[in-house]
Amino acid sequence: MEESVQKLTFPALFSETLRRHGKSGAYAFAGEKPVTYEEAAVMIRAITAFLERAGVQKGDRVSILSSNMPNWGMTYFGITFMGAVAVPVLPDFSPTEVTNILEHSGAKVLFVSAGLTARIEEPRPAQLSTIIRLEDFSVIHSDIELPAFDPFAEPLTQYEVEEEDIASIIYTSGTTGRSKGVMLTHKNISFNGLRGKIIQPVGPDDRFLSVLPLSHTYENTLGLILPMLGGACVYYLRKPPTPPVLLPALEQVRPTIMLTVPLIIEKIYFNKILPAFREKFLLKILYMLPPFRKLLNAAAGKKLMKTFGGQLKFYGIGGSKLNKTVEKFLLEARFPYAIGYGLTETSPLLAGANPSRTVFTSTGPAIKDIELKINEPDRKTGEGEIWARGATVMKGYYKEPELTAEVITPDGWFKTGDLGVLDKNNNLYIRGRIKNMIVGASGENIYPEEIESVINNFRYVVESLVVEKKGKLVAYVHLNMEELENKYQNLKQDMADKWEEKKQELLDELKEYVNSKVNKFSRIYSVELQPVPFQKTATMKIKRFLYT
Repeated sequence: MEESVQKLTFPALFSETLRRHGKSGAYAFAGEKPVTYEEAAVMIRAITAFLERAGVQKGDRVSILSSNMPNWGMTYFGITFMGAVAVPVLPDFSPTEVTNILEHSGAKVLFVSAGLTARIEEPRPAQLSTIIRLEDFSVIHSDIELPAFDPFAEPLTQYEVEEEDIASIIYTSGTTGRSKGVMLTHKNISFNGLRGKIIQPVGPDDRFLSVLPLSHTYENTLGLILPMLGGACVYYLRKPPTPPVLLPALEQVRPTIMLTVPLIIEKIYFNKILPAFREKFLLKILYMLPPFRKLLNAAAGKKLMKTFGGQLKFYGIGGSKLNKTVEKFLLEARFPYAIGYGLTETSPLLAGANPSRTVFTSTGPAIKDIELKINEPDRKTGEGEIWARGATVMKGYYKEPELTAEVITPDGWFKTGDLGVLDKNNNLYIRGRIKNMIVGASGENIYPEEIESVINNFRYVVESLVVEKKGKLVAYVHLNMEELENKYQNLKQDMADKWEEKKQELLDELKEYVNSKVNKFSRIYSVELQPVPFQKTATMKIKRFLYT
């Protein structure tokens, strides 16, 4: 499916998949029978016909507020195949954020899953004329009389969709606060999906297990468009991906491809794998010696592969930086992981490599036909802001021409806001967000993400956040209280003062540990307990703006 002869729009690419893989499974819940691409095509046309009846025309915005399910993707295609604009909303957005997005986008119709109807505030935005339940397409509210959904209805119009038409407006979850509507065209997303297929070929025998929200551009492009390009089948979970839900699904689906964020594999390593090597004194000593550690990690890798169903060939990690210790484990465990880099504004993928070409701590090189450069690199370190140019760069921020002009130069370079460095083989290494960087007393660049990576290696630490307070570095730390309480159960029950003392001892020990591992100007002044988990974005990045 070469784009030189193929129009880069969703309907054009889908019809090619239909021609080649129409009988192949397309979408299903884990453990259930998939609908085929042929059956999905019938449903997509019926959704377009239903939208016509609701008064939707080309260019109108139609929103989706839903957990992942087969109907999500088919509805997305039903909207975009008629040239309307899909506005996916993240399921964890608050009712106020949902209202703001519906108002700002001017959405005419909203598809909502049953569990999220409470997110729709009254009074509803004036232009929102129709609300439809996504599970069964029943009408919750409509300003006009709508007939019941007909799953075999045909659209009245034949739509011409162009490559530069906007396919989607995705509102960033924003670790910096205010959400912006990113306008992505059919070409932006299609090109990105096709480039993803070069990194990891996808075919009708592939099975994706979807664990990230489809309303996020990472899952949207690489977990919906990419599998469609190869005629692969995507399986969804009926509940959030907690271990009791995920483990049986992995056994049933036996996925070949998964797209995840670092937090998932980091939790598995720190909560399951590492404790197993610390239980026995001899194992603990052996694990500290590199030759034995490699052997033990390789054995753990085989078990991990089995846990994931035994068929995995591509385990994509993106959205934020992976812990270095965890990556070393994955490398030595011969686990088929691959790290990618991108942003909502770039549809999203900018850099990445196949598991067979993974470079330690790097995201890999720029994807084919995308230019990456380090703008004004530091003479000593080579570090600077990452700029990107190519067909994946967004059209702009919706209704925000000034904001768009701030991030896209007149000659098409997009300023990512990330600091990075390129090696001699053009592999990209991410240092952190420019906005997060702290300037030390003598002008040194301090990257909190790198200090957090050291903190998160310490036993009992679940997650951490390093901020600057009155010119000093302070670490907020969320601990695994369950594990701690199990270990010091007698203290907690019998001596409350001793229990508090033990927690403080641990924080002091942590401070000493971190300061022995980082350079002089990255040393932390104090460690403070974060009693509850940090609030996070869809890709499990901590919302820093809430804590700084």
